[in-house]
Amino acid sequence: MSADAREFRVLGPVELVVGGRPAALDAAKPRTLLALLLLHLNRPVGHDWLIDQLWGEKPPRTAEATLRSYVYQLRKRLLGDGDRTVIRSRSKGYVLESEDEAMDAHRFETLAVQGRQLLQHRRFDEGAALLRESLGLWRGAASFADAEAEAVRDKARLLDELRLEVVEQCLAAELESGSPIATLAELEALTTEHPVREGLWRLLMLGLYSAGRQAEALEAYQRLYRLLDIELGIRPSPPIDELHRRILRDDPGLRPAVPESVSAGRATPSRLAAPRQLPSSVGHFTGRETQLSILDELLVAPVESAGAMVAAVTGTAGIGKTALAVHWAHRVADRFPDGQLYLNLRGFDPVGQPVSPREALRHFLEALHTAPAQMPSDLEGQAALYRSLLSDKRILVLLDNARDLDQVRPLLPGTAASLTLVTSRNSLSGLVAHGARSIALAGLDDQDAGRFLQRRIPDGRPAAEPEAAARIIEACDGLPLALAIVAARATTRPDFSLTALAAALHRTDERLDALADPDPRVDLRTVFSSSYRDLTPASARLFRLLSVHPGPDITPEAAAAVAGGTASRAGRLLAELTHGNLLTEPTPGRFAFHDLLRAYSAELAATVDTAGDKEAATLRLLDFYLHTAYAGSRLIDPNRDPIALPDVPPGIAPVGLADAESAMAWFAAEGAALTAAVHHAAEHGFDARCWQLAYTLRDHLDRGPWQDQSVMWQTAMDAARRTGDTGAEARVIRLLAEAHSQLGRTEEAQALLDRSLALCEDLDDRVGQAHAHLMHGRLWMRRGRTAEAMDSAHRALDLYQAAGHRSGQANALNGIGWSHAQSGDYRKALAYCEAAMALLTSIGDRHGQAATADSLGYAHHRLGLQSQAIAFYRRALALYRDLGHAQGEAATFVNLGDAQHAGGDTAAARRSWRRAAAIFDHLGHADAEAVRAKLAALQ
Repeated sequence: MSADAREFRVLGPVELVVGGRPAALDAAKPRTLLALLLLHLNRPVGHDWLIDQLWGEKPPRTAEATLRSYVYQLRKRLLGDGDRTVIRSRSKGYVLESEDEAMDAHRFETLAVQGRQLLQHRRFDEGAALLRESLGLWRGAASFADAEAEAVRDKARLLDELRLEVVEQCLAAELESGSPIATLAELEALTTEHPVREGLWRLLMLGLYSAGRQAEALEAYQRLYRLLDIELGIRPSPPIDELHRRILRDDPGLRPAVPESVSAGRATPSRLAAPRQLPSSVGHFTGRETQLSILDELLVAPVESAGAMVAAVTGTAGIGKTALAVHWAHRVADRFPDGQLYLNLRGFDPVGQPVSPREALRHFLEALHTAPAQMPSDLEGQAALYRSLLSDKRILVLLDNARDLDQVRPLLPGTAASLTLVTSRNSLSGLVAHGARSIALAGLDDQDAGRFLQRRIPDGRPAAEPEAAARIIEACDGLPLALAIVAARATTRPDFSLTALAAALHRTDERLDALADPDPRVDLRTVFSSSYRDLTPASARLFRLLSVHPGPDITPEAAAAVAGGTASRAGRLLAELTHGNLLTEPTPGRFAFHDLLRAYSAELAATVDTAGDKEAATLRLLDFYLHTAYAGSRLIDPNRDPIALPDVPPGIAPVGLADAESAMAWFAAEGAALTAAVHHAAEHGFDARCWQLAYTLRDHLDRGPWQDQSVMWQTAMDAARRTGDTGAEARVIRLLAEAHSQLGRTEEAQALLDRSLALCEDLDDRVGQAHAHLMHGRLWMRRGRTAEAMDSAHRALDLYQAAGHRSGQANALNGIGWSHAQSGDYRKALAYCEAAMALLTSIGDRHGQAATADSLGYAHHRLGLQSQAIAFYRRALALYRDLGHAQGEAATFVNLGDAQHAGGDTAAARRSWRRAAAIFDHLGHADAEAVRAKLAALQ
């Protein structure tokens, strides 16, 4: 570094040094700005992020101008001949360009790594000298000591923790070198400064004992015991207790190690040259608070409760297993004073072979300083020696990217003093069955994903383009690897807008292209492929063909239809895919794709399977849903007009639904998949199945939002029209008209009913004409035109009678009775409605009985007979609830509230109207506002 070079010091107060002399930065904000730029040395930092860090949520109106002023001040301090340090303007931000060595924190970390490497090779004097040199760079007890920004404080905490680790390692190396007396005073001061850091107390006890001061070593233990008991209410950790016992019995194994030149070939590792193999923690780690808490619980588990403590972090490729494990391991490293072992087992490495247990054990035994001559040649011998070496130690073992239990089992310590953390794409159910704690990772939620992007893209674009950021989060479906790839692309290409990146991610055929990377370890296709290639041929085929399923999740029965096999075989294949985390099982018996894995599955299907294979799989799936749904709809409403379906194709096994209750449960569980299948059928040209499946969903959809139904029936009507089947078109038109009517679109509903009526007249379909007239009557009633409504209901009755359609006749009688009630003739209304109820009861039509009970309740209410009215309304409610008919239930709650209010029970009326309003709101129904007006009038 030249004599006039710029140097940045953060190991203590933030300083800028020019030519060896501090350059004054008296104001706090410019010092903090320098610290923020140093956090991202040689990387662009956005204006918005800098302003947020400098002033928080309430920046001054002049923030941008003030920021430019601070940058100008720093640039003036950085001016110098021949030095390449400079602050450059970038699009919406700045970048501080300098050599890494110009920052004391970089030099500290470099020296610390070099010192640790020497310690690993038992070169204690040299290693301790480098560690001392690294610690000499510190100018105070805390890094970034006078910087105020949150991001700076986060980095400061990491550096401060690293400093303490280096102090411990340095003192341990000096004790190992055989000179304990020189370090004891420092250890006494450090245990006073950091009283609950057990690693320092352990070194103090060892140092005192090694110096021949056994009684003082035992007294140090008593001091620690009292301190932990008073301050935290806990005991010292098992390794400290074990060291105490060994000092009490004057264990010769605690003597300082003999220099390596004397003890060549000895198998016993040094007790103080502890391995520190953890890789660097991920910067800006985000979320996972629940999972971190679960891992923290392992630290307080009673040692005597079980054998070795093991946790398995599992999840699909790119879900962040390694990031979580390494982050937590660093966070608790001080709880494992005998060291941390780490190995990437490469179980699903896209470019390498998995590490064998023999290779892994050799790696760990070398880290524990086992001499080559003492290394057993067989796997069992290596595993036994490994367990022996860890038996009296508290070590954290991190086994990353494990393939299966066979790869992991020989690497597990034998005692509860150590803890093993395993990450894998497989579920490792065998490990969990033997007592391991299972932590299955899902994607980040939207809030954490948003924070992830904000921290990884420091130029403020996520805040400046919130809609684009939200679309990126949606496309990545919470997958941290995908989010990281997008963030890296955005950071390296500050000229790219997030809107453009989001658009590429939402183009289905380009989604994985937008997440491609030259590095196979982070290229999403390559990462996924390393899981896919491990599948059996049958499960790989099912994985590909499942991409034809349009719903959010799938059952074994539906998967069997896709694959063309039995449900039991499909269940086994789904379990295999779930074990490999290519599918998830969000609820028992229902399996789902991560969105990006679905895209990968579809790509594979497009290249491996023929168009005929995919079409056949789609057709089998639609036939499975159609025949199951049709049978279910007939159980729910046997009086509904039937439609003709083709026979069940060979190889398709519809679900055997026993009764109406089981049918409604099936519809409730499969609702999202069924509605998606209707649209899927239309998109792929299966028009007959589209309208037929939609028709079977009428009773199920009646419980959902009418807006959704409107879209559904429009799709089905267009499909029916394409088939040329005018009878089918007329049926579906009426359902679309009903949805429009319920949404208050009476003119559109009227026009649709006119077309349905015309089609039925051309076909001489009397029942279809009657249905249209009856629905016309309901429309007239909604518009307050009672005479026209009654006329339409009488026309419907005549046509139903001519066709011998008994449930239709009953519904028409109820319609006439309702019209009389609306015109004020309540006695005549009762006569018609009672006749309707008798007919409906005789044929077992519960849907009609519910509507007619509501009409009878209304007539009694208007006659002033409130107790009878309430009884009929409650009967209607019970029927509607049993049928899952939400809209009917809501309307009856309104009427029940009216009767209760008229009877003087205001509190009951309020409860009924609130229930009605809530249901109408869920359905998107136009009557919700009228109910709220009733509630407002009660205030």
